[in-house]
Amino acid sequence: MSWSIADVARMSGVTARTLRHYDDIGLLEPAYVGANGYRYYEEEQLLRLQQILVLRELGLSLAEIAHAVDSEPDTLAALKRQHDRLLTERNRLGRMADTVARTIAEIEGTTAMTGKINRPENLFEGFDYKQYDDEARERWPEEFEQSRRRTATLTTDDIESMQREVTAAMIRMAEFKAAGTRVGDAAVQAEIHTQYQGICRMWTPNRDAYKCLGQMYVDDERFKANYEKIAEGLAEYQRDAMVVYADERLGD
Repeated sequence: MSWSIADVARMSGVTARTLRHYDDIGLLEPAYVGANGYRYYEEEQLLRLQQILVLRELGLSLAEIAHAVDSEPDTLAALKRQHDRLLTERNRLGRMADTVARTIAEIEGTTAMTGKINRPENLFEGFDYKQYDDEARERWPEEFEQSRRRTATLTTDDIESMQREVTAAMIRMAEFKAAGTRVGDAAVQAEIHTQYQGICRMWTPNRDAYKCLGQMYVDDERFKANYEKIAEGLAEYQRDAMVVYADERLGD
């Protein structure tokens, strides 16, 4: 049985123009061309089109799709391989959905009037940042005094705004992690740079201090617990990204 190009376009949702383009570049040739000049497709071509559309959905270029399809002449084997890729993608999207679900849970108190989180500090509830004063004063005395002076000028609104920024930054990092983005990726490092600039409003950590800060997010159970509320393993992901940033952009 064969189907005209109009039939295939209707079944697949791919336009006739696209199907003609696929033919022109050798990606999907019809089974034959009728006396009327119309292209006709059979089951073999429909199966190939399915593979093309699956790979397109996975983000491959047409050249990559052509190579992938042509390198596996066994249709069943190709479909099994693509099925595995789809399952991997489903799992990745599932992890991202879990991240968004956690985010929704964290901002359930959003006020309809303002669109702001009523209690952004809930991610940091129970923290006593002063417990680190002695260690910070000993290790980075100048930076500690700088931070202490700047903190003294903050209002309650300033603190809540900073907490909202920190929460939003954690969520963005969780999205990178869920997508499998490497910590050295330019987009991740751009996010870390924004976070570093935010810290610099209070104090300016050098390479060693910034690495220590990242490690504290992992070692301190309360810090780590709040990262885990957003996504499992996020504290380690944040730390590793900070290490890359410190090594590449910060001085001693």
